[in-house]
Amino acid sequence: MQTDWTPVALSHDIPVASAAPGRIGDTALAIWRSASGRIAAWSDRCPHRGMRLSHGYVRGERLSCIYHGWSYGEDGGCKRIPAHPDLTPPESIRVPVFACREASGVVWVAEGQPAGAPPDLAGFRGLRSLHIAAATGAIAEVFGGDGPVLRVKLGPVAVIALVQAFGDETMLHLMAPESCDLATLDALSDAAEALRRNIEAEATA
Repeated sequence: MQTDWTPVALSHDIPVASAAPGRIGDTALAIWRSASGRIAAWSDRCPHRGMRLSHGYVRGERLSCIYHGWSYGEDGGCKRIPAHPDLTPPESIRVPVFACREASGVVWVAEGQPAGAPPDLAGFRGLRSLHIAAATGAIAEVFGGDGPVLRVKLGPVAVIALVQAFGDETMLHLMAPESCDLATLDALSDAAEALRRNIEAEATA
């Protein structure tokens, strides 16, 4: 399945009032969730001194840089500079904001204006994300197909593999059927870890 959207995280890995690093193409992202649960994806760089915003902290509906506390609102614009509390920050101080949506327990990000909504993966839930030290081509060889959304077998279970290029490496976000019980989910997680090891071993052979 092809789509303009890139899977960058599983929803359960970005809890309320937290920020985490991510990536789309060659751009580092700060993926964060506000206190109300709103998800966002921004360029991972504070306009002030270049500190990674994914290291920052969330207060209410704002993300703040951990270095000097500059605070940014929902539109990426700077709302507060602690060293100058009476100053209204200029409109020009803002963080680049990416299109970001949640669907089927996945955080999706797009560059520019995506065509349509992210894929509907009804009937599946997030299992785990794997950082694999191999390019996406190695994943395509194992699964017999390319593209960001693949329906594949992991052991005896049909799962969805969301493939994200991460430079010369890959993030693999796995979705399991909602009908799986806890024992099956544990077995799938173990199988995913074995898959990661096998792919990396083949890539370095």
